[in-house]
Amino acid sequence: MGMKKLGLVVTVALFLAGGAEAVAVPSGVHGIVTRGPIAPMCVAEQPCTQPAKNTTLLFSRYGHVVARAKTDDAGRYHLRLPSGTYRVGLTSTPKVGRGFEPDHVRIRTGRYVRLDFSIDTGIR
Repeated sequence: MGMKKLGLVVTVALFLAGGAEAVAVPSGVHGIVTRGPIAPMCVAEQPCTQPAKNTTLLFSRYGHVVARAKTDDAGRYHLRLPSGTYRVGLTSTPKVGRGFEPDHVRIRTGRYVRLDFSIDTGIR
């Protein structure tokens, strides 16, 4: 097969497949954000944490926020991100307790990472 004909076959195949983007597998992060403890004393068989509703997570690289994800009423979030390491924080930092954990995530090409976050309320 000649080079011109081969180039035409590759171009047609990419067009039919929707371009190179159709081949790429998305990557990102998803999980649940909880806050707690929600009472000074935890009681057996009663939750000691609750979903962090409507909480905005900030994902940064090199000191710049590159993406945001907002939790739903169940504390769940989902965000498509390119591979790399990101620092993760909140729009407002808790003033008591240990704060927000963990504070970073590593995304691998073509994979969604499950990462759950917790916000320490400082209630003791």
